[in-house]
Amino acid sequence: MLVLVGPSASGKTEVANLLINKFGMKRMITYTTRPIRFGEENHVSYHFVSEDEFRELIKKDEFIEYTTYNGYYYGSNKKDAGPDKIVILEPSGANNFFDKMGNDATICFIESSEALRVDRMYHRGDSALQVSSRIENDEKVFKKETLHHIDNIFINENKSLDDLALEIYNFYKERK
Repeated sequence: MLVLVGPSASGKTEVANLLINKFGMKRMITYTTRPIRFGEENHVSYHFVSEDEFRELIKKDEFIEYTTYNGYYYGSNKKDAGPDKIVILEPSGANNFFDKMGNDATICFIESSEALRVDRMYHRGDSALQVSSRIENDEKVFKKETLHHIDNIFINENKSLDDLALEIYNFYKERK
């Protein structure tokens, strides 16, 4: 299981897409209560569920981890975990994966400068309020020292996403 962690607009979603499309890895489709975004598809991008449905899954102990982020629930169902799958998580979710899966979870942290992340958020259409809120929240949430374990840190600054995806894929395969 490959766990990608990084603040907003660090490139983790694009890297995950490349790992899936170029290297045949599979996305672990997680659950969320946030609204669907343009270009996303239910049961492909996420399992989009209501808050009541999410809470019912919590009661049934269906999740490896779940959290709230930017006011919405996110969770990883136990039945969806497995080898050669990718999941994108925030630090507390990655901690739960590591605590429950140990070395079966390879945790990679992706970093980018704040200036580059802000630029990426504006280019993808985020409002000024969304950008400032995400940056402020990410400063609190995405501190590397809060992670119980990191297998590797990847810097997404002066390289192509293809090169970054290849680096992460090779690192993941070497660990298996």
